[in-house]
Amino acid sequence: MKGVLVTNPSNPLGTTMSRSELNLLVDFIKEKKDTHLISDEIYSGTVFSSPGFVSIMEILKERNDTDGIWNRVHVVYSLSKDLGLPGFRVGAIYSENDTVVAAATKMSSFGLVSSQTQYLLSAMLGDKKFTRNYIVENQKRLKRRQRMMVSGLQKAGISCLESNAGLFCWVDMRHLLHSNTFEAEMELWKKIVYQVGLNISPGSSCHCTEPGWFRVCFANMSEDTLTLAMKRLKNFVAESTCTQRSALFNGTSKKKSLTKWVFRLSSRDHREQEER
Repeated sequence: MKGVLVTNPSNPLGTTMSRSELNLLVDFIKEKKDTHLISDEIYSGTVFSSPGFVSIMEILKERNDTDGIWNRVHVVYSLSKDLGLPGFRVGAIYSENDTVVAAATKMSSFGLVSSQTQYLLSAMLGDKKFTRNYIVENQKRLKRRQRMMVSGLQKAGISCLESNAGLFCWVDMRHLLHSNTFEAEMELWKKIVYQVGLNISPGSSCHCTEPGWFRVCFANMSEDTLTLAMKRLKNFVAESTCTQRSALFNGTSKKKSLTKWVFRLSSRDHREQEER
């Protein structure tokens, strides 16, 4: 094994890794002498509820047995999520490994950041009061928006994984599948896109091994739009449930009718045998 890649906070789960989990990772890397650990911490500033975010670098600083590990642990980050600047295409790699830094430096020549962008970002990030207030306010808004999403899903009869970070919820729609297959998951996704007007990510696109899970973003729309989206989804679930119940009822009725028909035939045959 050459490397381990983790996303902390997780995409698509919206959860953070605990200190014990991070320590287990470091123990694993320590045992595997040639294995590197890459920690993608692009959502680190979106943690809106406890437990808080812990960087893999914090774990390394706390431990006294990290000799030979520092140059095999690397952190990647970007401004696209925490600061909402995906169009700026600005990211960073933190590493103690000279070879990794040299390779990243050479690769960066294919995606250079303009001088104007660098000046703007340096002025913005250099304003500590602004950045501190921005992150705090952003976390408050994410928490409020996530609660709106969870509440709306619950009213629609849909549950989701408890999360504390990210811009999305990991939503359980397994009960809406007509069969436990990824084909049924894609059919449900198409219905939600074309009938409800919502574009959510099916779990299969996130390499989920169980059909019926979806990643639903809540931070890319206004509160009014989110309210409307939850209303549409609730109506869709209600209609789907009625359709399933109707199909089940019709199937049961047909089964009962068939049973009665077979019973009548059996009774008639029995009478005919007695008459003989």
